Amino acid sequence: MAEAETTTPEPVRIPPELKVMIGASFIVAIGFGIVAPILPQYASDFGVSALAVSAVVSAFGLFRLLFAPLSGRLTRTLGESPVYVVGLLIVAASMIATAYAPTYELLLAFRSVGGIGSTFFTVAAMTFLARKSPPQIRGRVAGAFASAFLIGNVAGPLLGSGLLTFGQRVPFLVYGGALIAAASIVFFMLRRSRLEDRKTKDEREVTTLRTAWAHPSYRAALTAAFANGWATFGMRNSIVPLFAASAFAGTGWIVDSGQLAGVVLAAFAAGNVTAVLVFSRRSDVAGRRRPIILGLVIAAASTAVFGLAPHPLVLVVLSIVAGVGTGLVNPAQQAALADIVGEGRNGGQIVSTFQMVQDSGAIVGPLLAGVLVDRFGYSWAFAITGVILMVGAAAWSRAPETLTRARSRPGEG
Repeated sequence: MAEAETTTPEPVRIPPELKVMIGASFIVAIGFGIVAPILPQYASDFGVSALAVSAVVSAFGLFRLLFAPLSGRLTRTLGESPVYVVGLLIVAASMIATAYAPTYELLLAFRSVGGIGSTFFTVAAMTFLARKSPPQIRGRVAGAFASAFLIGNVAGPLLGSGLLTFGQRVPFLVYGGALIAAASIVFFMLRRSRLEDRKTKDEREVTTLRTAWAHPSYRAALTAAFANGWATFGMRNSIVPLFAASAFAGTGWIVDSGQLAGVVLAAFAAGNVTAVLVFSRRSDVAGRRRPIILGLVIAAASTAVFGLAPHPLVLVVLSIVAGVGTGLVNPAQQAALADIVGEGRNGGQIVSTFQMVQDSGAIVGPLLAGVLVDRFGYSWAFAITGVILMVGAAAWSRAPETLTRARSRPGEG
């Protein structure tokens, strides 16, 4: 009698359509990284205060916040990929206009329009990933998506600093071109998926905001999203470049103070992507909660002492550590969000609400930080940001794990 053959289960692979979205994320990230260290200096050249410079970052976040509900509705009605493409093209147009902004007021207006497009493509991408990610590899998919974005963010600031030699307009024009390229890739390569979704989207079960709100983990995710928006998308893109460029002017380090801003942001992204590559898959086995809490604590501690850095090298090291902390948080939290939405379900409202809360932090953070910098100095601004991140860690410490729930009945309360 022949022995029964034993078969090893096929490993679950990332679907091709998700790989397309991940590739587009990489292109977007390079462009974003190019302008991130340059924009605050570009705004300050109009002769405005630190608060006004921060307002350029906050205006972007404000319009993301205002248009997040619309992005959720459009995603449910039109599907993810059309909204994603339109969003990218809106931001591309705003970047090209920013390059030729003749006044501070118009710069503020162009960045505001960019915020509309940004929330369109961000909500669409997160909804697409939550719906299409196989449950067994949600952490891995979130890690791959984050890695693509973060690797782009490592290269972007360094490339942006190099592009400055050709003039301040060039980085914005390059970013606009990168967004057009990403939009083209998604439009043509996801055409089949888009046509299939048109036939089935009306049959998809919707995970409502009320259902998600019943999960303590979703409420914790919203708290941490506010803190992350404050620190990562607000402070780090507005106050950190200004601090790096001004606090160490004339020190004679390897790079000048203007280029140091790009190095510091690249160091943060390098720490971020390292953590994502090493730890993101483990959240599919060990759970989402622990890496989120640990990451928030690490980011809080390193950010709180950022303004006390005595040397540019210390600043770079602290940026790497803060990046590692954020790299632990983001993929695990995105996977937790997908656990709550559930596979195959439409979670546009869940994702857009999460995005709104995160954008609220990105709006409040730079404005309050700008006031603190103008009145008390950089150290206070970074210390307060550290406290905010610890609040996010405290919220998750009281929340249950989402991975076990996802294995039973995803999205059910």
